[in-house]
Amino acid sequence: MAVSPIEERYKTGMNSVFDDSNVLRKWLDVEIALAKAHAKLGHIPKKAADDIEKAAGKVKASRVKEIEAEIHHDLMAMVKALTEQCPKESGAYVHLGATSYDIEDTATALIFRDAFSLIREHACQLRETVRALAKKHRKTVCIGRTHGQHAVPTTYGLKFALYSAELDRHLERIKDSEKRLYVGKMTGAVGTMATFGEDAFELQDLVMKELRLAPAPVTNQIIQRDRHAEALFVLSLIACTLEKIAKEIRNLQRTEIGEVAEPFGKKQVGSSTMPQKRNPHKSERICGLARVVRADLQVALENIALEHERDLTNSASERVIFSQSFILTDYMLLQMAGILGGLDFFPRNIEKNLNLTNGLVMAERVMIALTEAGMGRQEAHALVREASIRSFSTGEHLFDVLKKEGRTSKLIPEKKLSDLFKVESYIGKAPEIADRAIKGA
Repeated sequence: MAVSPIEERYKTGMNSVFDDSNVLRKWLDVEIALAKAHAKLGHIPKKAADDIEKAAGKVKASRVKEIEAEIHHDLMAMVKALTEQCPKESGAYVHLGATSYDIEDTATALIFRDAFSLIREHACQLRETVRALAKKHRKTVCIGRTHGQHAVPTTYGLKFALYSAELDRHLERIKDSEKRLYVGKMTGAVGTMATFGEDAFELQDLVMKELRLAPAPVTNQIIQRDRHAEALFVLSLIACTLEKIAKEIRNLQRTEIGEVAEPFGKKQVGSSTMPQKRNPHKSERICGLARVVRADLQVALENIALEHERDLTNSASERVIFSQSFILTDYMLLQMAGILGGLDFFPRNIEKNLNLTNGLVMAERVMIALTEAGMGRQEAHALVREASIRSFSTGEHLFDVLKKEGRTSKLIPEKKLSDLFKVESYIGKAPEIADRAIKGA
């Protein structure tokens, strides 16, 4: 039975990337690359490198665990298990010159590469869903809200275009971070390369070329943790965007707003006691999990400042935060794609909310029209502000208040004033902005 919800409830394909068996496989890949590099440089027989590569395929995770239980060192347990599978003369060359974190940190880069490949794939899929919504609703007029109050009209297309552009930036961040994240090391106990001899740089280059990684230009015993913190920072930014979208859905699904709602299955239950409830629980879940990903980032930041050439305080926490952050972010991306793919819209409520304030949301437009007709901007602002206060106090439509105001009727004919209150004609360039964002312009 699983203890952590990321093992079952929030499980995705990402779990296999961080599974113990895959971590072991990546460690072995680095050991193979190291042996090949030694062989190319003439440090060890080519047959020894071939034997090590063949033996790596025979190493069992169960045997590694058995050895670890005896020696209390997971990496060295792998080394011993690999050595066991080699002919004696070849096994003598396993892990030659390396320290544990030459293997572990280089393997972590391989794991990050696979993990971000999956994140990128699912972020692209979500972006396509968002772009489709932006295109479909490019002219779906709704009320814009600032400070929780009705502002001026906008469109749902513009809302989704905003998210599309944000996902574009996250994909750019992943791409940009590759040169800092996909790096390995083969530099020994404190980063001096002393165990690798005169051709240490060449050996490191050969190992990294085999693994398609870049060599870290300088390390101590470990690759510096600002790189790993950057990985979790990118994940945190993605999580925050998903939270932003989820929070918007939650607010728009409120009973008194009711403009959109996340999908609700025919047999789905919203509450154990209130049969009528249709709760945005998936969006709420995303908001909750985003907090965990952000919290993991704090741990990654604290791991940067290790003592001297390194201490072990980063190790235990990284066993938690790396897998947890990637798995939860991947889960949230998939969940959000499902939510948006089946998002329900309620046009009557959208229209109702547009007209809720008796025309007050068009006050800005009237002020601009008065200015264009010759009134000073500050005078026009004061006039419309006073009319808006009267409209709010009396419940009278702002149009009716303004048409009785002498200074307004003098500058704007009643027919034109009436046209100014057509919300669908005051969305500016929103459709075009959405189109440009969809194209990535």
